[in-house]
Amino acid sequence: MTTRDLKSNIDVQTSLGPNDYTASANGSSADLRGFESAVVAFIVGAVTDGTHTPSVEESDDDSTWSAVAAADLLGTLANLASNTNQRVGYRGAKRYVRAVLTVSGATIGVEAAAVVVRGNAAQRPVA
Repeated sequence: MTTRDLKSNIDVQTSLGPNDYTASANGSSADLRGFESAVVAFIVGAVTDGTHTPSVEESDDDSTWSAVAAADLLGTLANLASNTNQRVGYRGAKRYVRAVLTVSGATIGVEAAAVVVRGNAAQRPVA
């Protein structure tokens, strides 16, 4: 019998907490040790004004960050649009990833959040 137990194989970490963003923000890091895959998802409510550009950064040491090369992302990200969630897969080799939101021209901004879904856990079930 096949089970559809995704819960035991993934972990979800908040990188950018739900907020009304009017300024650029770097998310909290997610440690990929013990996981073989990751997805970064941006969850979007209303975009009121400004331009809101999502991206993903990576790090070896959780201190020095750089943009993830397009070749290490599965999919692409576009400027945020109201009620339109986006996700990209990460296939790079760094230990840490985080969501980044670059904002310009916003006074009211965007309702948004971002999570990192870590998958294919080495130890299951994931606690």
